[in-house]
Amino acid sequence: MKALVSVKRVVDFNIRIQVKSDGSGVVTDGVKHSMNPFDEIAMEEAVRLREKGKVTEIIAVTIGGAKCEETLRTALAFGADRAVHVKEEGEVQPLTAARAFAAVFKKENPGVFLLGKQAIDDDANQTGQMTAALLDLPQATFASKVEIGDGKATVTREVDAGLETLEVTLPAVITTDLRLNEPRYLKLPDIMKAKKKPIETVTLADLGVQAAAVLKTVKTTSPAGRSKGQVLKTVDELIAALKAKGLV
Repeated sequence: MKALVSVKRVVDFNIRIQVKSDGSGVVTDGVKHSMNPFDEIAMEEAVRLREKGKVTEIIAVTIGGAKCEETLRTALAFGADRAVHVKEEGEVQPLTAARAFAAVFKKENPGVFLLGKQAIDDDANQTGQMTAALLDLPQATFASKVEIGDGKATVTREVDAGLETLEVTLPAVITTDLRLNEPRYLKLPDIMKAKKKPIETVTLADLGVQAAAVLKTVKTTSPAGRSKGQVLKTVDELIAALKAKGLV
């Protein structure tokens, strides 16, 4: 069974985000980028499923400009067998990504499609669900545990009330949450081997997909600064202060 795994290039999570002076977005030039952390978890899970004998081939897929090849090489170092790069230099919104992923899915015909539950740059949490809808496939989101066998996937997912367990027939779309696993540390030999693994390059046009710019960012601003705190000696002082601010 094949596993298709999406990997997105985003600003590294350790970087302090700076908003552009004109409010048109965040500064990305000269800033360190890396694989979306949730996608790292999806890739790690695919590798673990292969180690268990549930998956025979792992295909990494990304959408974006030339620099996204670095992210694909990281995925190949994790253990992906090959990669597909959907080249698109412009903005890629969730619906466009979902259409492209659906087209790649139909071409590769995998048994499972693993995605991070969201990307840390736009926090949209839409692509996995949209892809499943376009393909008319079962989906299990926010997975904290995945077990595959007998043509089905049993997925434990995190919900507001606790944990929920779903059983979905394969092929299916599964989005991964933080507690599913801890991605492995990449070793130098694996990084070197990744340089020789194949990357197929296609465009949205090759896939028959037209970019859909359905969302418009009006303005980007930094969060408001926090006000200075107060040190209070007694509970009575705390209650008085809260009453003065109209909080109780």
